[in-house]
Amino acid sequence: MNRRNFLLGTAVATAVAGGVSGSLRSQAAEPLAADSGELCVVTFNLRYANENGAEAWSRRREPVLQLVRELQPDVMGTQEGLYSQLRDLHAGLPGYGWIGLGRDGGSRGEFMAVFYREDRLEALGYDHFWLSDTPEVIASSTWGNTNRRMVTWVRFRDRRTRREFYLWNTHLDHALQPAREKAARLILERMEKQGRTLPQLLIGDFNAYAAANPVYDLLVSQGGLTDTWTVAKERQNEDVNSFNGFEPLKREGKRIDWILARGKVSVRQTAVRTDEIGGRYPSDHFPVLARLTWE
Repeated sequence: MNRRNFLLGTAVATAVAGGVSGSLRSQAAEPLAADSGELCVVTFNLRYANENGAEAWSRRREPVLQLVRELQPDVMGTQEGLYSQLRDLHAGLPGYGWIGLGRDGGSRGEFMAVFYREDRLEALGYDHFWLSDTPEVIASSTWGNTNRRMVTWVRFRDRRTRREFYLWNTHLDHALQPAREKAARLILERMEKQGRTLPQLLIGDFNAYAAANPVYDLLVSQGGLTDTWTVAKERQNEDVNSFNGFEPLKREGKRIDWILARGKVSVRQTAVRTDEIGGRYPSDHFPVLARLTWE
């Protein structure tokens, strides 16, 4: 791929958007000491930008920003974000860099963007590939799925601990189970190519229920990845669905947004964050977070 088409965000924004009216129900964990090696990892499907009534991005932009500021992730993978949305986030989140590429190439289409605190993490390398039989071909789709699907990965160095790790961010197909399973196999193959010397995180919207779909078995049972949710010492909102569809809270315990890890990891807390701002959810997905430490 031509790297001139890649977009590497920089943390140069200086304007912070104003506050949002309405209350944000805090679910924050007790902060750790500044020298802790713990990472706050978040996956958050933003819902693509449109101007349809209460779901309009112009109405949701500030609530999304306020929620991310509340979460204070060290690294966050977003799904469905369009370029204009990601620019809004970058402008409203000083201190964060971001990396991404539109799934249709350049700035076109949805991104699997990765935001990170530049004072904590240094991006050493990154790349993108498409979930298809031709993963290096931009916007390729060969498994019958009508939406192009892709992965953005970044190799990070933790400035605090000097440890390096990989983060992979993806969004699997919403309609076709065979496409999801082929995607899982391809992602595992690419992760294996990077070797097992460094820890790895695989996060995203998998459009499959954890522990109830062959995709989960492929990645966890067969692929050897750890579901940070199941090994966490504390779980918040364990019975809440991670997809809300802008509808009242459903307590069925169905998670389609996952944070998986390869390597020895200790997880202090995981959470499905159900914050409401101004009486509304900021997105049709709840952000899912994990507070973890590499052992």
